[in-house]
Amino acid sequence: MILNRVLTVLEHSGPLIGKDFAKICGLDTFHAWKISAGSNSILNKIVGKRYLRLDAKVEGFARLSPSIMREFLNYTIVGLPGQGKLINSMAENLTSEITSISRKKIELARESVSRLVDSHQKRDFILENSCFIIAGDVVFNMAHSEPRPESSTGELVKGSDLDIICVTDNLPPGILEELDDLFYREKYNLLMNPALKEELDYIIKDLPTVSRQLQFDDFKMMVASKILDEGIYLYGSRLLFEQIKKMVDAAGIPVIINSLGEKAAKDRIKAERSLLEADEKNDNARLMALFYTTEEKEEIF
Repeated sequence: MILNRVLTVLEHSGPLIGKDFAKICGLDTFHAWKISAGSNSILNKIVGKRYLRLDAKVEGFARLSPSIMREFLNYTIVGLPGQGKLINSMAENLTSEITSISRKKIELARESVSRLVDSHQKRDFILENSCFIIAGDVVFNMAHSEPRPESSTGELVKGSDLDIICVTDNLPPGILEELDDLFYREKYNLLMNPALKEELDYIIKDLPTVSRQLQFDDFKMMVASKILDEGIYLYGSRLLFEQIKKMVDAAGIPVIINSLGEKAAKDRIKAERSLLEADEKNDNARLMALFYTTEEKEEIF
């Protein structure tokens, strides 16, 4: 019986992170999750934070990230009831690790932005009239360093990308073009540097664009608004950053995002229940759509 074999593995190996549990037990990811989540003989401790992600392929656009699959593989400690202390210790270490990864990625993003801005002859003018915001899983202390292919080149990069939003206030078109060129070169440098292999995604937009996006009336505007709501200050004008946050609040975006997050949390509970109860022989594609998303990446607008 599979459960007995799994229990024997945990008894001899001790608590395991989800991906190691699946590998050592010789199970595919879905069945490893299902047996660990569905058995009263197994303890699962999930670390980190679930947060809202907008997905055009999901009804109502709202889902939680990480997906059930990624949460199991990277953020779940699987063990036995008598291994509580070891499970808690592993969970603390894993929490420290992902927090450290997130912090280092934010630091790298700040260093990169400061370097490219400082190289411009109009540095002070740019800093006075621009604000650089970082978003994505790093702001939730949920960054990872699992190798994955970069979308445009296929180059392997180190986990979570660096999502940077540059908001400008009346910068001349010439400077905007130069700023875009500097960002593009930095993106290339981070990707091709063998010591870094980081993916930088960026967008440059002005305050009128922010104002239009906060109307929240199509999917791209919803994504842009959510990112502005969750984003944290990285570099540039703090006054402009505070102005943007006030605009976000005035548009009621935090309330909307909170409501979508609550819906996504309820949907996650339903999805997990469906996966545990379902007959896998029927509608397997639908079940797998609940287990993981075909597109984990979120674009910035």
